Amino acid sequence: MKVLVVGSGAREHAIVTALRRDPQVTHVHAVPGNPGMWAQAKCHELPEGIEDGDAVAKLAVRIGADLVVIGPEAPLVAGVADAVRAAGVACFGPSAQAARLEGSKAFAKDIMAAADVPTALAHVCTGLEQVMDALDAFGPPYVVKDDGLAAGKGVVVTPNRGQALAHAAQCLERETGPGEAPPQVVIEEFLDGPEVSLFCVTDGVSVAPLTPAQDFKRLLDDDQGPNTGGMGAYSPLPWAPAGLTAQVVERIAEPTIRAMRERGTPFAGILYVGLALTSRGLRVVEFNARFGDPETQVVLDRLRTPLGGLLYAAATGTLGDLDELAWHPHTSVTVVLAANGYPDGPRRGDPITGLETVHEPAYVLHAGTRKPSGSELLSHGGRVLSVVASGDDLDQARERVYAAIAGIELRGSQYRHDIALAAAQGRVAAPAAGRD
Repeated sequence: MKVLVVGSGAREHAIVTALRRDPQVTHVHAVPGNPGMWAQAKCHELPEGIEDGDAVAKLAVRIGADLVVIGPEAPLVAGVADAVRAAGVACFGPSAQAARLEGSKAFAKDIMAAADVPTALAHVCTGLEQVMDALDAFGPPYVVKDDGLAAGKGVVVTPNRGQALAHAAQCLERETGPGEAPPQVVIEEFLDGPEVSLFCVTDGVSVAPLTPAQDFKRLLDDDQGPNTGGMGAYSPLPWAPAGLTAQVVERIAEPTIRAMRERGTPFAGILYVGLALTSRGLRVVEFNARFGDPETQVVLDRLRTPLGGLLYAAATGTLGDLDELAWHPHTSVTVVLAANGYPDGPRRGDPITGLETVHEPAYVLHAGTRKPSGSELLSHGGRVLSVVASGDDLDQARERVYAAIAGIELRGSQYRHDIALAAAQGRVAAPAAGRD
């Protein structure tokens, strides 16, 4: 099987790495890819960009791809999966209509209501007066979400009403393209309890859950600083209630997939369920329409089932024919090395050295890097690298990942020192109601 992976981040590097472990996958291509993938995949430049569905489809046909896997959210919302399928190539990723589950938080709330999925109470606002009323109705801490795509950084959770209002105003001032609806902002009630990410592979009918993970959104230790795209993750979750995955599939994923199918917009791909285990039970924080970053890095590190066959089955409507997914027993932790100035103004062009000091069971996945011809490896984005390590438990995996990241040099870089620490110390627990 020949697979084309669309994207250039650490998530896509993790997908490429997992595909190379699948004996059925003979060739892996990536567009545009990154320097870390060069040894694993043939990378292609695409002048039109990866949001141009026709260009991606033509590339897939030209290289004879049997399967296209779309990593980032923007190409999905732009309809790249539709174009690939129209060209006769199997594609893992939802249609543009189905990807609205991530592209519009207001649409996602409508689907959750139709499917009777438990989630936070919310008001969808189109003006600041509505925003102020909603903030007053819910009270602090305030949760303000941009309705559209924001690369994981469109959410503000703050006890400061002025800060919440300012973020809402910024969201409502966002420019929209021709034919796009006016910007909206979603104001939600705050959900207590630990958060969990669960990816569900689906062909639009059957659902195959992956292993739960937990990520860390804030930039700094102890969950301080601004929201980011994610600074680290770990899996499995030693504190998670027994039966959590089955409960999420039965109560959330399957009803959502059924509701999408009944609307005439079947969802095939990854349904990323972001959960809070609250004192009142499970609540959906958000849906995404693709693999999450950085959780993918640890989830795929533990996947024993061949990834290519799994994604191809979902893309071709045969997921129900597969055996239950198999997992390695080890624990995985990933830590993100970010550039100086991330997330507001990351510095680019700094040399990266020391990667040769990283050895199994730790390894490096590239995200924001570039390597000009004949030059050294340079930073080229906010989240520059993801370092992954496995161990018998969280303590061992953490020791290995932090030993590996300590050998990497990038001027002014930053990373969190407490990824998975609270869980390793037994300081994370689901509320009693969250165990039901």
